[in-house]
Amino acid sequence: MYDWVRLLHLLAAAIWTGGLVVLGGSVMALRRTGAEREQFQAVARAYGRVAWTAMGLAVFTGIWQLLRFGEAASNPASEFGRALLVKLLAVGTAAALTLWHQMTAGSMDPRARGIIQGLILVVSVGIFAAAVWLGNAGF
Repeated sequence: MYDWVRLLHLLAAAIWTGGLVVLGGSVMALRRTGAEREQFQAVARAYGRVAWTAMGLAVFTGIWQLLRFGEAASNPASEFGRALLVKLLAVGTAAALTLWHQMTAGSMDPRARGIIQGLILVVSVGIFAAAVWLGNAGF
């Protein structure tokens, strides 16, 4: 059973991060073609439905996995605890940046939106790096 939870967690994280790359490429292509604002909004809404579902699934399965580790997960002095803390902070940062971006995208200029999207992608890749660290720490 646990292997399925881990698989769902990894798939959800891959969908989230992969979607960021696809969204970035889509926005650049739409800009080059002179797309209207409504087209950008349609792409963003479609990505948002998939992305927030993936984020929710990743958080749910992540919590499920945390419950399995109990004491090891709550010890910040251990390498596992430090890696977990970094990952949790990165997940929180990615979610907060994404929510902020979504709520302010209509009033933000395109360059600022692009910078925020880039930050979200960098933090999301950092989540994967922290997950690798967790694996090396005995996850």
